[in-house]
Amino acid sequence: MERRSLNELNRIGKQIVEACFEDHKELGPRLLESVYVSALLSELESRGIKSASKVRVPLYYKGKDTGKYYEVDLLIEDEIIFEAKAVENMIPLFQAQLLSHLRLTKNRLGYLVNFNVVLIKDGIKRMLNGY
Repeated sequence: MERRSLNELNRIGKQIVEACFEDHKELGPRLLESVYVSALLSELESRGIKSASKVRVPLYYKGKDTGKYYEVDLLIEDEIIFEAKAVENMIPLFQAQLLSHLRLTKNRLGYLVNFNVVLIKDGIKRMLNGY
């Protein structure tokens, strides 16, 4: 499968951010992560963006499947990892988690979004792997 260009990923990323704004405008802060993920799935689908939740990603070591896996909140267009949070305070572990997922999948773009904020723009963190 051929990977999208960074420009194309950025175009999709802009739509993801707009979908986050729409969800937050509709739902506000202080709900469960799962509520935001479900709403975001619906919003992305309405925009024609392919996404899946709770995607199991196998863990490989030196090219061999370890039989272990980790789970990402959303995998968007098979290339963008999205991690949702609904917490009072973001901690560095959340960024490390997203960077690990990006590195292990060899995906380039990810979003870490805390929906438990007054202004959603303050809760969005865009992360690139290898740039």
